[in-house]
Amino acid sequence: MARTRKRRMMNQINVVPYIDVTLVLLVIFMVTAPMTNPGIVDLPKVGQALKQTGAPIVVTIHKDGMAEIEGKELPRDQLLYEVKKQLKKAPRAVVVAADEKTQYGKVIEVMDLLKQAKVDKVGLLFKPAP
Repeated sequence: MARTRKRRMMNQINVVPYIDVTLVLLVIFMVTAPMTNPGIVDLPKVGQALKQTGAPIVVTIHKDGMAEIEGKELPRDQLLYEVKKQLKKAPRAVVVAADEKTQYGKVIEVMDLLKQAKVDKVGLLFKPAP
């Protein structure tokens, strides 16, 4: 007389093994992620270096805010007139060279004047670090 035992159906899932596996995978990825080599970008190469047609017009701004072109100190309105006159002779770039102690706002004012006068190529001149 074998007694049969009636088994109850289990209606819950045991998630502890799944959590253990997830944590082990997380640790593996955290350890190996810094070792992976990021993608290297191979930049295109240019056949020739860019050549300028002429030397740029250099607008120098001193630390007191005075501007000069080719050694001539000029007020702001004269500065614009002189730049336009030189651009009519030969179109070229205009660069702004400012003293280290010059206020940032004074440099921006000159660049804004040049942009309002429809000067296309305006840049900053700086000395490269050794």
